[in-house]
Amino acid sequence: MNMHFSFRGLALAGLFLLASLTHAAEATRPRIGLVLGGGGARGAAHIGVLEVLEKLRVPVDCVAGTSMGALVSGAYAAGLSPAEMRSELAKADWSDMFQDNPAYSEINYRNKVISKRFLPGSEMGVSGDGVAYQGGVVSGQKIKLFFNRLVNSDLGERTIEALPLPLSIIATDIGNGDRVVFREGSLTQAMRASMSVPGLMSPVDYQGHKLVDGGLVDNLPIAEVRARCQADIVIAVNVGSPLMKAEDVGSLLTVSVQMVNILTEQNVTRSLATLKPSDIYIKPDLAGITAGDFSKSSETADRGRKAAEQMSDRLQALSVDAETYAAWVKTIAYARQASPVIDEIRIAEMKVVNPAAVERRLRIKPGDHVDDTRINEDVLRMYGDGWYQSVDYSLLTTRDRNILHVLPVEKSWGPDYLRFGISLDSNFKQDSSYSLRAAYDKTWLNSLGGELIVAAELGRRNALGVDLYQPVEARQRYFLESALSTATETIGIYQDDKKLADYEKNTRVASFGAGVNVGLLGQVHAGWRQVWLEADLGTGIPSAVFPEKTRKSYGGEYLSLDFDQLDRLYFPTSGWSSKLVYFNSPKEGYSKLNAELTGSYSLKDYVLNGKLSYQGSPRGHLPIYDAGTLGGFGNLSGFAPNQLNGDEISYAGLRIEKIIGRLPLGLRGDMRAGFGLEAGKVGRPYTETARTGWLNSASIYLGGETPFGPVYLGFGRSDAGSSSIYLFIGTP
Repeated sequence: MNMHFSFRGLALAGLFLLASLTHAAEATRPRIGLVLGGGGARGAAHIGVLEVLEKLRVPVDCVAGTSMGALVSGAYAAGLSPAEMRSELAKADWSDMFQDNPAYSEINYRNKVISKRFLPGSEMGVSGDGVAYQGGVVSGQKIKLFFNRLVNSDLGERTIEALPLPLSIIATDIGNGDRVVFREGSLTQAMRASMSVPGLMSPVDYQGHKLVDGGLVDNLPIAEVRARCQADIVIAVNVGSPLMKAEDVGSLLTVSVQMVNILTEQNVTRSLATLKPSDIYIKPDLAGITAGDFSKSSETADRGRKAAEQMSDRLQALSVDAETYAAWVKTIAYARQASPVIDEIRIAEMKVVNPAAVERRLRIKPGDHVDDTRINEDVLRMYGDGWYQSVDYSLLTTRDRNILHVLPVEKSWGPDYLRFGISLDSNFKQDSSYSLRAAYDKTWLNSLGGELIVAAELGRRNALGVDLYQPVEARQRYFLESALSTATETIGIYQDDKKLADYEKNTRVASFGAGVNVGLLGQVHAGWRQVWLEADLGTGIPSAVFPEKTRKSYGGEYLSLDFDQLDRLYFPTSGWSSKLVYFNSPKEGYSKLNAELTGSYSLKDYVLNGKLSYQGSPRGHLPIYDAGTLGGFGNLSGFAPNQLNGDEISYAGLRIEKIIGRLPLGLRGDMRAGFGLEAGKVGRPYTETARTGWLNSASIYLGGETPFGPVYLGFGRSDAGSSSIYLFIGTP
């Protein structure tokens, strides 16, 4: 018995001694603080540095990051391995991520109508307090959702204080210039705040403050890790952008970028001055890689790895044995959990938007497992309604119940807006014009989402209109709509490729109808339209077909079906759209049918576009005051706009485009070189009466979608001898 107790005592003593030695080893290991600086896309180099630390078995005791360094350090502290980070950044579509809206096909019909008439970037809030603006080109909607998925916030909110590795994220209070350090709270919110480049991304509202990129005040937060974990040794990784040469600074954009770089470099210089001889400083060679080169993340990571390997002798001195490192990795690794079942969905309270309008976009339901892909799709559809500056979500667990909390934040500059549009076009002949467009858009007139738009236009077309749109139930599937408008414009009359006359045409229209929104597919609308028309000869000579004066009042019922699944408003790359409008005027004895089908398909950098259309009269013949038209770019390009008028018009067109350039981050669109072939026929012509058969046209052009709408310069020619040059900028 005594021998038994003696053996047990020796064993316990041995274990105690081993534990003491291990603790002593831990105690003697220097505390290491890792600093990951900001630099936009250049921050992907941090991943390569982490790969070397992993290879050499170098544990760290705390980490601090700014801007892109905040993303990498946040993911690292959240338990992602360097390999996982490299993979996620390589898969990410950063060009799309810097576009807040979902694909055009996922935007609701009402928003599409507004986008066609007004520049999206022109939206300004208007209230009794004056005019307000969005805080940046990008609100960061998709970026925040990417962060959620990256650190597994879709399975439950990740908070900084709950992370096993002490983390600090740096941001700047744009109101007073203070340095703000996140050591607690939402991880993804802190990451998003630290990456808010002023002017490009909207500030993050946080406890009454507006937070932007931390690089303005502390791009390389060395002092923070010394304070955070009393680091004995600091490993600092600097990926900041160098200053541009004076001769390269000239435009407003480059001046702004240089100002930010100067502020950043100044605080980095101060931070570097605090480094000790025992600290390790890594500055990767990132020549040729800019802050916006997110598509080069793998190459950038490789350069970071190379820079760290060049410091491997010093890093090796911080290495621990395999068993100790494995234990450290285990402490910070994220224990992936099974996707929980959603028991309840709650929508955050809002000031004006009816929660039912949010709920209609939710396809995920209670009883479903959490699926970040489906949730993100639902959230982006909500954002596409146009009423929010952001839409987020979190998963809360209360009393063994999983609650999906949807967090829409209404636009701080809404709900009433001013909108603007502009266009310039010319065919380098006698037809050159401009158009300025403005509107007051008052949304959420009531709890069902009524909307009033008062719009005016000046230029080639002088117009004034009022549109009242009123959903009749909270989910806004069914609606009533009424409109009044008056417009004056000049209409050219052609014969034998010559303009014979210009008519001043004044049209007043009143309409009332009802309709149904078919999900995000489009809209079906029916009602009554009444038209009052006056046309007077301005210049030229009258003809038998077009008298000197025309006075007409007519009305009738209409039906329209408008479905649009193209991925972009202008110059799409994929999808289809169809439109059918039927108008019947019993008094005038005719009906009019407009039908159009378009489609786009892309293969790498080539895009194929097709279009079929018909304008005709199922009953009677179209009168001259409501005739169909052909002519203009993409509508038989060899002829001037509306040069061909008549009844029973058929058209077919095919265009192939090569994408030759893409716009910078934050701006959706690309530039293209294109070639088109078209054919059209006017069965009963009222102008160009000698052209009775099929007409053809070929065109070449340069163009694309820009923040100012479509832009193109093109040339079209028909073998009938007609040709036109086109220049267009703006909103049609």
